[in-house]
Amino acid sequence: MLLIPAIDLKDGKCVRLKQGDMNDSTTFGEDPAAMARRWVDAGARRLHLVDLNGAFAGKPVNEGAIKAILAEVGDEIPVQLGGGIRDLDTIERYLDDGLSYIIIGTAAVKNPGFLRDACTAFGGHIIVGLDAKDGKVATDGWSKLTGHEVVDLARKFEDYGVEGVIYTDIGRDGMLTGINIEATVKLAQALSIPVIASGGLSNLADIRALCGVESEGVEGVICGRAIYTGDLDFAAGQKLADQLNGDGA
Repeated sequence: MLLIPAIDLKDGKCVRLKQGDMNDSTTFGEDPAAMARRWVDAGARRLHLVDLNGAFAGKPVNEGAIKAILAEVGDEIPVQLGGGIRDLDTIERYLDDGLSYIIIGTAAVKNPGFLRDACTAFGGHIIVGLDAKDGKVATDGWSKLTGHEVVDLARKFEDYGVEGVIYTDIGRDGMLTGINIEATVKLAQALSIPVIASGGLSNLADIRALCGVESEGVEGVICGRAIYTGDLDFAAGQKLADQLNGDGA
C-alpha cells in the first residue's frame, strides 16, 4: 500500500483546500522543495503534486515550484502531477522535466479524445483523476457536477490505456472524515488497473481499512490535510501499511 503525500501548490506555496474551495485554503509551507524533501525523508515512495492555480486556469501556473521539487527529489522517487494539463505539449514538457506520471482530470471528461491521444503518445505515464460526489463525476475544480457515473467512465478510460485511476470523494476531501472505502472498492472491483484512493484520510484506522482491501485493486492513498495538521504521522502510517502487507520496503 503506497501512502502518497500530496503537495498542493497555490501561488508557489504549499496549501490545503477544504472541498476544493480556492478561497478556503491553509498555507502549510513556503518552500515546496523543502516540503518534498520532508516527505521523502519520512519514507514516501511517491509524491502527488497538484497545480491548483493551473486546475482553475486550465494551463500550467506553478511550474517553478514543480521544477524545484523535481530538482530536489525527482531522481529518488516517482512524482505525479495534476492540474491544468490540457494538451500533449504540456505533458511532453513535464515528462522531460522529470515527472513520472501525469494526471488528467477535467480534460479527460470533457475531451476523451485528448486522453486517448495522451495514452497513445505517452503510454505508461498517464493516470486519470476522477473526482466524484454520490457516484457522479465532477469537473472544473469540482465546481461542476456531470451526469457521468464514475465506474462507467473509468471502464472507458481503462480501455484507452491509462495506468491507473485516482478516485476522490469530494464530499470528504480536506474534511478528515475518513476514506469512502465502499465506493473506492466498488470502483477497483470494476477495473483491472490500480485505483488510488483520495479524500478524507484521517488516521491509522483508515490505513488499516485500506490495507484490508488492497487485494481488490486499491494500490495506494493520497495523504493530504491529516499529515499536515498532525492528525496522522506519515512515517508511522507507512510503517503500519508495510507491516500489514508484509512489505519491508
